[in-house]
Amino acid sequence: MELRKLRYFYTVAQFGHVTKAAESIPIAQPALTQAIRSLEEELGVPLFRKQGRNVVLTEYGEYLKTRLDRLLPEFDALPEELASLRDRERETVKLNILAASTRVIELVAQYRTPNGNVRFAIEQNTEQHDSDIVITTDGCVASTSRVPVERTTIRERIYLAVPKDSRYAMRSEIALSEVREEGFVMLSGSRLFGGICNRLCAEAGFYPRILFASDAPAAVQNIIGTGMGISFWPEFSFGTAKNENVILLPISSPDCTRNLILERYVRTPHSAAAEDFYRYLLQNITKRAGDDAEIVPAVTQSC
Repeated sequence: MELRKLRYFYTVAQFGHVTKAAESIPIAQPALTQAIRSLEEELGVPLFRKQGRNVVLTEYGEYLKTRLDRLLPEFDALPEELASLRDRERETVKLNILAASTRVIELVAQYRTPNGNVRFAIEQNTEQHDSDIVITTDGCVASTSRVPVERTTIRERIYLAVPKDSRYAMRSEIALSEVREEGFVMLSGSRLFGGICNRLCAEAGFYPRILFASDAPAAVQNIIGTGMGISFWPEFSFGTAKNENVILLPISSPDCTRNLILERYVRTPHSAAAEDFYRYLLQNITKRAGDDAEIVPAVTQSC
């Protein structure tokens, strides 16, 4: 059933006259008459009957017009609704955050203050397909068949967070092997960072003894501040230690660093805000220690 024929029927029903309806469309009267007959044949019911020079609706025609009173305005509104949806998509930034989530969420909140029209859709998914920006780290890049248009690698130092009253607090740096007997407080739910921490401890000749795991860096700080353990602390991802009872020590050996990897993709519909937020990330994610990001060629890898 063609929408064109339904519109023709509706116009004739409004005018009650084929000639006047044909003039308003505009279309030749014979062509309009043929379209109405074709619609009646398709539906298997008569829609009009003649009344002098005019036409009036049959019972079936009345029913169809009543339905079209609602349906046609909805059809007519679709282009504007789709355009509005397209505009919302262009103002939406889809983020897939697999690393540095605390810092990235902070930057999202800061960015939205002067850019309230921009929306963010955030997920943590190694099988992403339509993200604008993916933030990950060594050992895992979100699996996708798409190729990023930009890829930025940020070298991030990993400190050792110790209690202020511990025997290590006055040190300027520390070898990781020196704390093999200590209990560690870890960030729960961070598989990628946890794997990096385990690898670093293995390079130092031990496996970390986990005392406690928390789902928030602030909670990890508070636990360390009470003297209950020590922890790894990525400088950009977690930021400065805000608890005055926590000291961040550089680790002299092994090389305790990791790569933060930021990738930008172009999706359909194109997000006009994604590129701007990507630039904002690059300018601010390392703000505490200066921007030491290295731009590298766009390369797609798999987990």
